[in-house]
Amino acid sequence: MRYRVALIGAGGISRHHLDAIRQLGPERLTAVAVAEPDEAKGRVVATEYGLRWYDDYREMIIQEQPDIAIIALPHHLHEECAVFCAANGSHLLLEKPMALSSASCDVILNAVREAGVTLMVGHTQHYLPENRQAKALIGSGRLGKLVAIHDTRHKAYFEEDRPRWFLEKEKAGGGILMNLGAHSIDKIQWLTGSRVTKVKAVLSYEAPIGNVEGSGVVLAETEGGIGAVIVQSGYPGVAKDETELIFTGGMARLVSHQGLWISRDGQYEPAEEFQAQEAEEPFAAQLDDLLDAIEHHTEPECSGEYAKSVISVLEAVYRSQEEGAEQVVK
Repeated sequence: MRYRVALIGAGGISRHHLDAIRQLGPERLTAVAVAEPDEAKGRVVATEYGLRWYDDYREMIIQEQPDIAIIALPHHLHEECAVFCAANGSHLLLEKPMALSSASCDVILNAVREAGVTLMVGHTQHYLPENRQAKALIGSGRLGKLVAIHDTRHKAYFEEDRPRWFLEKEKAGGGILMNLGAHSIDKIQWLTGSRVTKVKAVLSYEAPIGNVEGSGVVLAETEGGIGAVIVQSGYPGVAKDETELIFTGGMARLVSHQGLWISRDGQYEPAEEFQAQEAEEPFAAQLDDLLDAIEHHTEPECSGEYAKSVISVLEAVYRSQEEGAEQVVK
């Protein structure tokens, strides 16, 4: 079956989705339209990819009746848009984070159930080749039992080209932890195969603009008893996206978009036996999973229920900062 896809939002990530649709080929997916209120931005993407442009996603969904709607909007618009698209019969690929709160996630989940459509949330950490290699390493037991994780992510977060809504708590839900921290929480849960149950967080609010946090340190514990430390900074410095996995018999160094290295004797070596022979582009792999779930009437790995668990952890992180104490994830 060939599926017609409509894209809602023509921001920076839109091209990743549209390129992935092209990669999978017209026999499976065809992008037909894009909705973007900024006419200049919308028309550029529409022209580049041969799409029809709409300034209102509601009109687009009603007119086009797409099989799948990809929602790439500011976080505070996710709930309203997802509910509308589901009610009009579209399966959903919703960018992460799923929504501003777990209560908002529940509204989306109820709408999806009532409409009988499939929802996937775009947690692309599951599809990065080196992350898949790390998960295979953990499962192999080669380095013994995994006992701790140290995840570090630094990125200049307050640059001029970042859309202003990212820096408004009311629209973004939070700062670097809400946006990039969602990746770290997802990565920890997915790699360990268990949910985060407790967190203690210390955040800073020292950015020159906006009212969101600029850095955070989070001590997390999974239901499997693994301790994880997340350290993130959006202030100036050297960009970094690295995860250290500590086992009883060695260590592994996971660097996003670069590779995986292991050590048992003080030196890191490439984890060659866990290298993927052919790695599908992450956004294409994500769409493959969505199509498989639609066609087999199953829940995708990055389901709405799973994505809600990430939001629940983030809510606990912000509660911990406010109350100055460890929080149980609700």
